[in-house]
Amino acid sequence: MRTLDLLGLDEKKVQNVVNELSVLLADLQVFYSNLRNFHWNAKGHGFFVLHSKYEELYDDAAEKVDEVAERILQLGSTPESRFSVYLQTAEIKEADVVSCGKEAVDLLLDYYKTLIARERRIIDLATEAHDDTTVSLINDFLVGQEKTVWMLIAVSSQSCAE
Repeated sequence: MRTLDLLGLDEKKVQNVVNELSVLLADLQVFYSNLRNFHWNAKGHGFFVLHSKYEELYDDAAEKVDEVAERILQLGSTPESRFSVYLQTAEIKEADVVSCGKEAVDLLLDYYKTLIARERRIIDLATEAHDDTTVSLINDFLVGQEKTVWMLIAVSSQSCAE
């Protein structure tokens, strides 16, 4: 028996969800790698706070990678595992070595903007496909990411008066 038949999901509609989940997987893998870069190369003012935060964020990203890959499998597809393909597929691009905290935080805000936009597309497609499980998974991602964006904006603020 086919998984999607048992789940009561339409294969054509689910394929759109899987396609977007596959791009999200690539984005998350590159995001994870960039976070490791920031963690390893952090220097200067705020080192202790940012070094720890980057580790927290890459641990979270690694968990999301696994959850997205497993959801792709649950939807009857095979997740990509080659980093060369991730680099071709991902909207998020590899970062050069970044040691400046402000530069890294600004990049992180751009990455979150990309991730959140893709996740909102996935929610729309999954809703159309009646794929409530994917909607729930991605909604859970957004809860944490929106809070992280708020905190990163606070950190990147140029002035306490803003």
